[in-house]
Amino acid sequence: MKLLLVEDSKRLRDSLALGLRKSGYVVDLTGDGSEGCWMALNDDYDVIVLDIMLPGMDGLSILSKLREKQVNSCVLMLTARDKVENRVEGLSKGADDYLVKPFAMDELLARIDALCRRSYNVRGSKISFGALSLDLSKRSVSVDGSELTLKPREYRILEYIAMRSGEIVSKTDIESRIYDDNAELRSNVVESAISSIRRKFDAVGYPCPIETRRGLGYTIENA
Repeated sequence: MKLLLVEDSKRLRDSLALGLRKSGYVVDLTGDGSEGCWMALNDDYDVIVLDIMLPGMDGLSILSKLREKQVNSCVLMLTARDKVENRVEGLSKGADDYLVKPFAMDELLARIDALCRRSYNVRGSKISFGALSLDLSKRSVSVDGSELTLKPREYRILEYIAMRSGEIVSKTDIESRIYDDNAELRSNVVESAISSIRRKFDAVGYPCPIETRRGLGYTIENA
């Protein structure tokens, strides 16, 4: 999944970006409010993590601009302000969630995971296709109750296509949502990863749910 992190503290920004990337997220980041607003308006993010106190343009003004321009990305506000009226103001302007500093990284990750599920209209933390089940909170896959071992990136690809079940997901979209480092993007990197996923399903005697739509991308039929 692709995130935008707008936080003016370089130390916190770099620390959060490291933790989010280790958890498999693709992360763009900036410490400037005006630049963050431009990025949010000109790219497609699943979740925007937005500090309130920012140079250039404050977080609440950015939020108002995004909703005015009908940007539907989920927005998680970060702030040191812990009064009820501060949280109400952010939520009333269109924020989806609100986290007060200081906070635990695990809590931030849990909230972002929940917002990502919401952005794809996934209710609950599990997606099932017959005997196949994805546990989105544990980031695990099981077939008939037995765990199927996938590499982290393979899991993310399967999860992303599953969360968009019934749609055709293009190779370019997968690249932008799953691969954070352009140096990793070889011409066949997505094809290779999906081939590996299919081999692992074949090894346990269960058909891989990912179908190829030649010239268009990949799909999983609705759960």
